[in-house]
Amino acid sequence: NNNIKKEKRIQQRKKRFFSFTKFRGPRVNHYIRADKIKLIDQNGKMIGVVPVDDGLQKAKDVGLDLVEISPNTSPPICKILDFGKYRYQLQKKKSQEKKKQKTINTKEIRFRPGIDQHDYEIKMKQIRKFLGKKNKVKVTLRFRGREMGHRELGAKLFDKIQEETKQIASVDQKPKMFGRQLVMILNFSN
Repeated sequence: NNNIKKEKRIQQRKKRFFSFTKFRGPRVNHYIRADKIKLIDQNGKMIGVVPVDDGLQKAKDVGLDLVEISPNTSPPICKILDFGKYRYQLQKKKSQEKKKQKTINTKEIRFRPGIDQHDYEIKMKQIRKFLGKKNKVKVTLRFRGREMGHRELGAKLFDKIQEETKQIASVDQKPKMFGRQLVMILNFSN
């Protein structure tokens, strides 16, 4: 009676443990669910369709793992290989792809309709710097109070910005009103 209770507790612990540690990635060895598999040996030679048990035995004989490479095919394709090495290569491949990705940031420059010439030149210098670093630039013009009645000042300012940056940038989003803001997005051009 005591042994039965002990066994039940052990089974419950195992159940709890395995419910928390879900394995992500390809199925390996006895986790492969299919009855028959298409087997590729450690040298890359196609062996053919065999039962899973035979594949596991062949992998065990060589001292390697049976890894499910393509689970969605019928029958699933499995390969005999060193699983630790395989995971390392996948991780390395992923990091290489991540390195190659170029992230494009969006920088924002804010203007006001009555901007002074010197302030305008400084902000244009910033825009050129951001575009030179191949970032997108979001140009925002904020209107306050009675300035909303003179939206044409904003349009003139944006035309001037477009004119000055047309050699190094293209307009991704034409000037558009969002509430009290006029917004335009510039993108670097090659």
